[in-house]
Amino acid sequence: MTTKRETKRERPLRKPDWLKIKLNTNENYTGLKKLMREQNLHTVCEEAKCPNIHECWAERRTATFMILGAVCTRACRFCAVKTGLPNELDRAEPERVADSVALMNLKHAVVTAVARDDLKDGGSFIFAETIRAIRRKSPFTTVEVLPSDMGGDYDNLKTLMDARPDILNHNIETVRRLTPRVRARAQYDRSLELLRRSKELQPDIPTKSSLMVGLGETKEEIIETMDDLRANDVDIMTIGQYLQPTRKHIKVQKYYTPEEFEELRQIAMEKGFSHCEAGPLVRSSYHADEQVNAAARERQRLGEEELQAKQ
Repeated sequence: MTTKRETKRERPLRKPDWLKIKLNTNENYTGLKKLMREQNLHTVCEEAKCPNIHECWAERRTATFMILGAVCTRACRFCAVKTGLPNELDRAEPERVADSVALMNLKHAVVTAVARDDLKDGGSFIFAETIRAIRRKSPFTTVEVLPSDMGGDYDNLKTLMDARPDILNHNIETVRRLTPRVRARAQYDRSLELLRRSKELQPDIPTKSSLMVGLGETKEEIIETMDDLRANDVDIMTIGQYLQPTRKHIKVQKYYTPEEFEELRQIAMEKGFSHCEAGPLVRSSYHADEQVNAAARERQRLGEEELQAKQ
């Protein structure tokens, strides 16, 4: 027999007012959706049910391209992307992504992918080809990539980094304690190592990582994660609210207030990140173009301060 206490515990938390999303389906939104379908491209905006899709597509005309197909080999308990056996690689995909970047006249392009544990190279070759194709067709566009951990194969990481993206983004997603329950096949320390090795391979390329909150972590664990990222020379951090995409996914344990996000942002900046974006609807690629510029300004400021100190 179910008790009142058990029923109350299982009932989903009610979304607060600050998580209300403005829907906008203007010509930018419909035009971008039409372009993606015509080019046979996938976006993480759609596949992962991003809450910012209407703002980014309708108002900012930005999107995060998702390469290597739309089926992931992993089944993370927070993610709405389809899982199963992926299709064969589409070798023409990099050129189509580059064509779309050029048509959209993007200043900053974000390219992510499903995890492809079935591929020996983890998809690194297609990532590299996509970066090069964008460079050829849109030489003034900055390129941010968000790969999986590629199974910890760092030869594959070198293939990607040799193509010289402007930012290497790999998400830690959650705190150490919750990683086994939240992230399928992923390892907390392996993600940290990928971020560290990325910087070792290309020291001048900024690294970035994202943390979801609301999964049952403590404030102390969030701060510990910040310390772990900084210890591995991560430059940029984003912090956003976890939202349960469907009933089969992990339930939200807490909704953080905008004030709590601002406090976390300030703590992150005090830890030495060049930029931190934190808020209820912040996602890894949210306002990514602004993050790049803010991080560049901060690096320039720190460089000037270091130069003055030597004089």
